Amino acid sequence: MGIVYATSNLLLKSLLRIFGDWEVNGKENVPRKGALIIVANHISDIDAGILNASIPRRIEFMAKADLFQKPIMSQFFRAYGAFPISESGREFYSINHSLHILNRSGAIGIFPEGAKNPTALGQAMLGSAMIALMSGAPILPVGITGTESVGNGIRICYPKGIFRITIGKPFSAPVVRDKRLRKNAETTTDIIMKQIAALLPERYRGVYHNAWKGNRSYTSPPEWSNVKLNNPN
Repeated sequence: MGIVYATSNLLLKSLLRIFGDWEVNGKENVPRKGALIIVANHISDIDAGILNASIPRRIEFMAKADLFQKPIMSQFFRAYGAFPISESGREFYSINHSLHILNRSGAIGIFPEGAKNPTALGQAMLGSAMIALMSGAPILPVGITGTESVGNGIRICYPKGIFRITIGKPFSAPVVRDKRLRKNAETTTDIIMKQIAALLPERYRGVYHNAWKGNRSYTSPPEWSNVKLNNPN
């Protein structure tokens, strides 16, 4: 598993038990082997760590590219299983790397919103759906509550609060009928986010609450607009 990953997980589990009220529900839903895409809401910097501590699989995470700018921190994040994602929409290393991990039956973690939304679910990006459609890997939804009390920075070292991690049942992206990746990615993104929302209290569901009446206008890199999708199944 790697000494950095194992040691960091052990330390965070200890901190969560000492300072917080941490509870995980649905561990039985986690496939112990095979490719897996883990998707969750994102409300605090501690979310990736708490998912690693809560899910009995080694997870490799997408993380912001600016976290990898300093050599020492870059080495730590990579040892912890993180890999950079560009926010420019012009590089696809993160998607290709995700597919590589899934091809070797690994598990990847993605926060589809692409940024923290401490109060409720915000509009998601299309990356998680693209990866699911291109790989055919099962998707595991997870709902996180309480980590907004931790916030960011040094407070991760003493995580006080009531933390609830709810793991849903794995599901697959819908069978592809229209071969255009963009069209299917939008539909699949809605499905993914509604699965996450169903695991959260109503006040956390935001733009994916059943009562929400607004429009969701998804954006994606222009290069993907006309890509044709071959059904991996």
